[in-house]
Amino acid sequence: MQPHYLLGIDGGGTQCRARLTDRQGRLLAESTGGPANVWSDYDAALTCVGQLTEQVFIQAGLTAEALAQTALVAGLAGANVASVQARLASWQPACAALQVVSDVEIACAGAHGGEPGAVFIIGTGSQGAAWDGERFTLLGGWGFALSDQGSGAELGRRALRLALLAHESIIPHGSLTRQLMAQFGDSPETMLLWTRTAVPADWARVVPQIFAAADAGDCHAQELLQQTAADIGLMVRRLIALSSGPVALMGGVAAPIQRWLDEDIQARLVVPQGDALSGALTLAQQLTPADYRSQAG
Repeated sequence: MQPHYLLGIDGGGTQCRARLTDRQGRLLAESTGGPANVWSDYDAALTCVGQLTEQVFIQAGLTAEALAQTALVAGLAGANVASVQARLASWQPACAALQVVSDVEIACAGAHGGEPGAVFIIGTGSQGAAWDGERFTLLGGWGFALSDQGSGAELGRRALRLALLAHESIIPHGSLTRQLMAQFGDSPETMLLWTRTAVPADWARVVPQIFAAADAGDCHAQELLQQTAADIGLMVRRLIALSSGPVALMGGVAAPIQRWLDEDIQARLVVPQGDALSGALTLAQQLTPADYRSQAG
């Protein structure tokens, strides 16, 4: 017997969102909470998911027992890590069916309405996902130290390194490098001390300045954006090969970087059809009766 309700969860490193609909897709309730990254803080993430689940049922005027009539798909940041996946196997909320994937997978499903295609999310960090109609393949998403090609954090780090090179007269100064060094009082030591506590979002804060300087003709800024575009192209070409479908770019860097991308990449890009929550609900809708019986136990 198919459940009456569909619940989508989008758990990211900054915030978690929940959306509850009926079987026909009519919106019943939405709620937003704190971070839900199961890699960085497993217990806090699932606590947040539980709180939002309770909130949307209350908003919809439903009792807690309605969860037993609900198919739940949760896309959680960090769920792509094998050790976390093993731990999530023991998470069994009292719903009719449960599927846990990564947040980039539900973003991919939302971008293409569940049809084959790929998504590359480029914000502070970056990660890609490709759906070929049968399975998801993930690319990247291994953190700032190892991965995050084409991301705002990586772009910011390159820019600050360039500014330091210019400060030491290894390369010529430009308007961007002068601006960036001025933010640290033209002091490499101040910059060094800042790096001790800087998180990826801190590195990414200079990204708007880089785009503005590139538009003003600064050659350093333009070279930085060309490098970022090349990194994105590297990832997108692999995503195209994996999905054989269109690609959607999502995240804060997606819109401003598009005109810097190679023409063959731009030709494959499409506007996302929906957001990550709509993707979670699409996956919940596509669960089969066999999934309900096995998951409901």
